[in-house]
Amino acid sequence: MSSEKQAEEAIVSSLNETMEHEEEDQGDNSIFSVKSLLWHGGSVYDAWFSCASNQVAQVLLTLPYSFSQMGMLSGIILQVFYGVLGSWTAYLISVLYIEYRTRKEKENVSFKNHVIQWFEVLDGLLGPYWKAIGLAFNCTFLLFGSVIQLIACASNIYYINDKLDKRTWTYIFGACCATTVFIPSFHNYRIWSFLGLGMTTYTAWYLTIAALVHGQVEGVTHQGPTKLVLYFTGATNILYTFGGHAVTVEIMHAMWKPQKFKYIYLLATLYVFTLTIPSASAVYWAFGDQLLNHSNAFSLLPHSAWRDAAVILMLIHQFITFGFACTPLYFVWEKVVGMHDTKSICLRAVSRLPVVIPIWFLAIIFPFFGPINSAVGSLLVSFTVYIIPALAHTLTYKSASARKSLQFSDSRPH
Repeated sequence: MSSEKQAEEAIVSSLNETMEHEEEDQGDNSIFSVKSLLWHGGSVYDAWFSCASNQVAQVLLTLPYSFSQMGMLSGIILQVFYGVLGSWTAYLISVLYIEYRTRKEKENVSFKNHVIQWFEVLDGLLGPYWKAIGLAFNCTFLLFGSVIQLIACASNIYYINDKLDKRTWTYIFGACCATTVFIPSFHNYRIWSFLGLGMTTYTAWYLTIAALVHGQVEGVTHQGPTKLVLYFTGATNILYTFGGHAVTVEIMHAMWKPQKFKYIYLLATLYVFTLTIPSASAVYWAFGDQLLNHSNAFSLLPHSAWRDAAVILMLIHQFITFGFACTPLYFVWEKVVGMHDTKSICLRAVSRLPVVIPIWFLAIIFPFFGPINSAVGSLLVSFTVYIIPALAHTLTYKSASARKSLQFSDSRPH
């Protein structure tokens, strides 16, 4: 048991050594202090902002559409159910990450220039077949998640400027989002995560207040659900809302003390509830079944400076979310081509371009994101978020000795 404790403490020790090395490189220059404040995150708060900011993005605008498909009561219940269940599986992922890293630290493996990813955790704990499964589901999910963000950018800007068609806007925003290749890792999303959550918070409360001020449209009806297929289409979109687990391990690895991650995802989800439930309920109350023909909530709200501000903020947030979704793909590709441990940001950026270009191409081909949200939710999120983490945890701790070790680890103060 004492060796287990020493191994886990080695994680913190190795992280502290890395931090001290970086501080030595930076020196006492105040410029570097500001850079560290804005650029280099790793605290519990950074992880919370990253999880909360990444959980809800464009789906915030499609949840009222989901409510019209399945009814308000079912929409609220499923949001709470999927959110809490997703928080539980995020906890399971955090336990598996600590288990994997503890084993590697006992073997004197250094992760100073290496970012641990979910498929590597599965490989280390369960073998190469699980590695292949994790890699396939996570990469596919992140690929389409990135595509959705580009499509959503073009869809949203259209409400402000319709002089260009949506495909042209996709070309433009694809070029803008390609600049995320210069962001090295999740350490460097500190200021972006903070701003991103502020942007979604503004948008959510704009939707809520604007819908309540607008009031119910004449002859409004709330008949949902009317068809079983619509009900489950709406459910899968809600499922997609809480599907940020594909980047959980990378966010944990960016923490200075990753063993403190355990309850961060749950706390982030509870905050997200304060954004998604009021906004979706208010918009559905105001417009009812009209939403069945309007998957984007912006399309029904009257034009105003407040709406334009919400659109612009969501565009910036989608840039951030695109980076969140693409960064794990960047890491995978860097490892494939042998550039992951390269210190030069420019060389790494160039090596990442083959990841961005296919995403850009797919976004141009498919200029709609509502059906893609549902497809990704039903085919990918269910496995990535719920099934694979639960099975992996069960198999890792199926023996009595493994469970005893886990109980000892959980009971120890961190």
